[in-house]
Amino acid sequence: MSEAPLRDRIGKYPVMKRLGSGATSEVFLCHDPFNDRDVAVKVVSTDAFDDPARGKLFKKLFVNEASLAGKLQHPHIVQIYDAVAEDRLNYIVMEYVDGGTLEKFCASDSLLPIERVVEMAFKCTRALEFAHRMGITHRDIKPANILHAGGSDVKITDFGAALNSASETTQVAAIGSPAYMSPQQVKEHPLDHRTDIYSMGVVMYHLLTGRLPFQASNNFSLIYQITNMDPPAPSSLRPEVPARVEAIVLRAMAKEHDDRYPDWEAFSLDLAEVFRSEYVGATKEEFADTDKFETLRTLSFFENFTDAELWEVARMSSWRTATPGELLMKEGEPGDFFCILAEGEVKVTKHGKLLNLLRTGEAFGEMAYLSKSAPVRVADVAVMNNAKIISIPTSNLEQASDPCRHKFDRAFMEILVERLTMANIRLSGV
Repeated sequence: MSEAPLRDRIGKYPVMKRLGSGATSEVFLCHDPFNDRDVAVKVVSTDAFDDPARGKLFKKLFVNEASLAGKLQHPHIVQIYDAVAEDRLNYIVMEYVDGGTLEKFCASDSLLPIERVVEMAFKCTRALEFAHRMGITHRDIKPANILHAGGSDVKITDFGAALNSASETTQVAAIGSPAYMSPQQVKEHPLDHRTDIYSMGVVMYHLLTGRLPFQASNNFSLIYQITNMDPPAPSSLRPEVPARVEAIVLRAMAKEHDDRYPDWEAFSLDLAEVFRSEYVGATKEEFADTDKFETLRTLSFFENFTDAELWEVARMSSWRTATPGELLMKEGEPGDFFCILAEGEVKVTKHGKLLNLLRTGEAFGEMAYLSKSAPVRVADVAVMNNAKIISIPTSNLEQASDPCRHKFDRAFMEILVERLTMANIRLSGV
């Protein structure tokens, strides 16, 4: 596509600069004046829709992506805010992510640390599991469609090729990038989420080794290799790849459905377990996002929280280890945070008298959030044995999303009811 003069605005969005262009579209950095945020606006060429050979396909891809506006709300999926289809102007307004794509980490001289690849892959599997629960198979998972949001944060984009099980439209063939396609996809067989699992395995392979598992001078040779040949082991290209990480990649890339991961949950669980066994503890005071998320999922306090809300909690909280005897809260001191015990045991005392023993999954100091007046601690809280403490400033929770705050409110109310019930039982002597 030849580069046209820069537009002043696209619909109601003033244009700041052109971000890039492809065969059928251009992407611009714009400003959303109504929500005061920068957005990425993808404008589809009218010539693409008019193309006699593939115009219908391009229009279907646009409609596919536009139909997801406001639906895929997950911290690791690029949000689609708006879509406009006019006579000679068709565009999609998306969340702007300024870190570029993961393609920059696929070259042999710019590879990421292995633990970063595992953590990014974990976040992708959770995002794709979320999409799968909504009936959506992406069908074009590749580094170019995964944006880097800083650190180990990623966001999956470009759902134009997605297959939606809730739709009555038929599957469109010849969609996706051949090098990342599953054997079923290159053969144009009916597809489900397991084709994305295969593609995610190829993405991991590429990020770990700096090369694709199959390389060929033409698509016919590439398709033959994908369907008939085994790739070189990742460790043969990068010896430091642990055996367990290699096993995850090769299982995801298994040629037969039944040999592949059956679902995203199994895939993400293996990634979390290998991350914990291989990489957690490398720096004592750091808790990786993968470990935070998996820990939160196991705690009873968060059993009603969605994935998106758990990621929100992981980001608003601070995590640390605490040793026996450490005083976490002191009676009479101001309280501007509350805690949840991720691991271990703490005791609650007042004037030296034991009031309660709290174990993994229980909250304490929550009155700092619930109190309408200036909160003051009403008891001491001390560590009984080695513990992992999740601390959440009340100011952070006050700025959280409405659904997340409501889940906290409900959990706190259940705690208060339970503690009042136990106090009444003790007072009655039952």
